[in-house]
Amino acid sequence: MPLHVPPAPAPALRTVLTALGSPTAVREARTPSLLRSQGPATPELPLPVHVLDELSPAGVSATRLAGWRFLIRCGERSVAAADTMLTPDGWAFSHFFEGPYIASTERALRQAETMSQPYQPRLLSVPSLYMLTLWLHGDCTADGTTGHPAATDLLVPLAPAPPGIAAHRPHRVAELLPVLTHRVTPVPLLGSPA
Repeated sequence: MPLHVPPAPAPALRTVLTALGSPTAVREARTPSLLRSQGPATPELPLPVHVLDELSPAGVSATRLAGWRFLIRCGERSVAAADTMLTPDGWAFSHFFEGPYIASTERALRQAETMSQPYQPRLLSVPSLYMLTLWLHGDCTADGTTGHPAATDLLVPLAPAPPGIAAHRPHRVAELLPVLTHRVTPVPLLGSPA
């Protein structure tokens, strides 16, 4: 079933296109793949990036929109990504980067396209675990910039995933959030009050 990718804000896309057209921005990015690429570089697959700042013992999550990520394609493959962020003046280009999350994101999106249920793809970052997931939101008509993971939504950890969590294995939010909560909850030291 096709994924329902939410449209990126036009100003966010414009900032990425401007950065791609700037030799200075590309050169300063220090992304070898982008510097070596032949042919035009095009931003594709815009995904809203949400951050999970806090996990409570009850597993209730609070997320916030941190920006939009665009995969940068040259020819047949993605060679880098571009992040944008919301500032008081509107959307701004943040940076280019490359690394394992680019190929992992593409792989997770291909997996999601084979599922029988339609989803709205988003990215969900869990900074306390150095973890990034593809968040497959069940409400395809939702605004991609708002909302929290529903219990029935799927999270697909991207590689590299934290130890003990399998990359590219879809998990229902209701199943994975308690595991993540346990991981970030400090264990009391022996002899300390509970």
